Amino acid sequence: MSTLIDKQTPAWSVTPQAYAAARPVDYTVPPPVSRYLAMRDGCRLAIDVYIPERIAGRPAAAGRHPAIVLFTPYYRRFAIKPGGSGEPAPNTAKLRDYFVPRGYAVVVIDVRGTGASFGTRDSFRSPREREDSREVVDWVVEQPWCSGVVGATGISYLGAASDFLAATGHPAVKAIAPLFSVWDTYTDNYYPGGLLLKALTRSYDDLMVALDHDRRDMLHRFVYYANPDFAGPQPVDEDTDGVLVRQAVREHLGNFRQTEFMPEFRFREDPLPYDPDFSSATFSPYSLAARIPDDVAVLSVSGWMDGAGYMNAAISRYLTLDKNPRHLLLGPWDHGARIDVSPWRRQEMAEPLWLAEVLRFFDHYLLGLPTGLESEAPIHYYALHAEQWRSAADWPPYGADGTRLHLAPGGGLSADATLATSEQDYQVDFALGTGSGTRYERIAAINSTEYYPDWQGRTDRMASFTSAPLPRAMELAGHAVIDLWLSGSEPDGALFVYLSEIEADGRERYVTEGLLRLLHRKVSHCPPEYRTTWPFRSFRKEDAAPLVPGRFERIELGLLPTAWRFSAGSRIRVSIAGADADHCGQVPHGRPPLFKLGTGGDRDSSIVLPLRGCE
Repeated sequence: MSTLIDKQTPAWSVTPQAYAAARPVDYTVPPPVSRYLAMRDGCRLAIDVYIPERIAGRPAAAGRHPAIVLFTPYYRRFAIKPGGSGEPAPNTAKLRDYFVPRGYAVVVIDVRGTGASFGTRDSFRSPREREDSREVVDWVVEQPWCSGVVGATGISYLGAASDFLAATGHPAVKAIAPLFSVWDTYTDNYYPGGLLLKALTRSYDDLMVALDHDRRDMLHRFVYYANPDFAGPQPVDEDTDGVLVRQAVREHLGNFRQTEFMPEFRFREDPLPYDPDFSSATFSPYSLAARIPDDVAVLSVSGWMDGAGYMNAAISRYLTLDKNPRHLLLGPWDHGARIDVSPWRRQEMAEPLWLAEVLRFFDHYLLGLPTGLESEAPIHYYALHAEQWRSAADWPPYGADGTRLHLAPGGGLSADATLATSEQDYQVDFALGTGSGTRYERIAAINSTEYYPDWQGRTDRMASFTSAPLPRAMELAGHAVIDLWLSGSEPDGALFVYLSEIEADGRERYVTEGLLRLLHRKVSHCPPEYRTTWPFRSFRKEDAAPLVPGRFERIELGLLPTAWRFSAGSRIRVSIAGADADHCGQVPHGRPPLFKLGTGGDRDSSIVLPLRGCE
């Protein structure tokens, strides 16, 4: 199938853990100073400021510190009931407790319409928040404890906020580390492949109602916020009797609702009927990529089970911002790196390697310390089953070449490119799903600890094509791309393609997947603000077209990227379905299509796998 790869060398000259272990910790985390900060329109935002306090006997403390700003819609801090206990800042405590002791001032802001801040939210990642972030940094750099240098980071929503802050062009912002966050909200998050994730929209709306409306009776549904001692958003220091925070929460009742808002964007970049300047691009960082100054350093971090596109977001951000100092880290993680997703993991909870890497990044670009980062490769990724980190100079790691396997009559997957023309019927089953232990639950704020534990046998209900046993171990890194000839009996449909490993003993393991609403099958050149190395689709209304029932068409689809080692003796399986009832709606409604899948000849369906043999 492929030539042997070179003998593996260590991924880092100095590992992130070794760097962090040698890094002095000279400060403690004090209680925050909390206040309101008025914006240009008078809206008051609640902020917490943590200024490092020197540990007695340590070297003289710096008078001024770089600031790391965190813009959150998930409460900068909860109030705790009298006599209660628990971490009051579950959304940001990990970052606070890591960076403040190492000499960074951390500023946490309730974005407008959330927490103890006033105002209402008019959209997901509103442009108003972007302008607020610029004004907050104006205030930060004027404070006597700030060195005048600012970084931004955070997980998910907070990571995208750091992109938006950089796009304001504020001269104090020198480095951002978007963690597990989107580049395009449409394709990376809510509409992967043009299919709306119905459970995500519903669950996120429930979470924001629980927080924004101070519905404490709903918080138990969400593992991060299930502490029964939480008592709503923490008032700022001046609000001693809580009158102001109650007024702020009342304003939040006017916030947008995700279940009503997100379905408005059926097509990517299609404007709202009442606002021609507002589309899915408005709340997606890629739309402002050109405004991010070239001197802002960027570290993009994601994981192989980070939803249905966050890893694509991290890669595209890296590819797009090619004039910036840039770094990319892709690990064995789910959304937020709470869980190590490898079936061969040593422990359930993920190791905080990513935190050490973010520290080294900020030390390099904000503090100017001798970190050695300039001598490391710009890309690091984790190979599942090999259970090793790899480094790369470019993405994809192996270049453009790959191993092409052909879908064959009778369910085979073959290297033979001379197969005769044939076709196979597959009746879509709208009851077919992928279960509740998948890549989709964590992004919907649903607790998951095991990933695809019940995958065994699921592909038997799909159109599956399986290779011969591998003569030696093979390692995949990047995007597998299927080139499929397909016809359907209906003018639309949903296509799901799964890649699995069938081990020598028959154990079936989920590797990755791709999904596509067939209405959006047209492939386009990727634009400069969302660069890809996999087939790009605009998902725009003008590029959407119904299928002609019964007519074969060529469908190119990039599966979600991963790095995975297949064992010697294992077989590779490609499976095709037309529904995931657990996460996506029916397409088309109530009319399950009959798919015909072409094989061989002028309808040669195949998949290109970025594989290399292993020593």
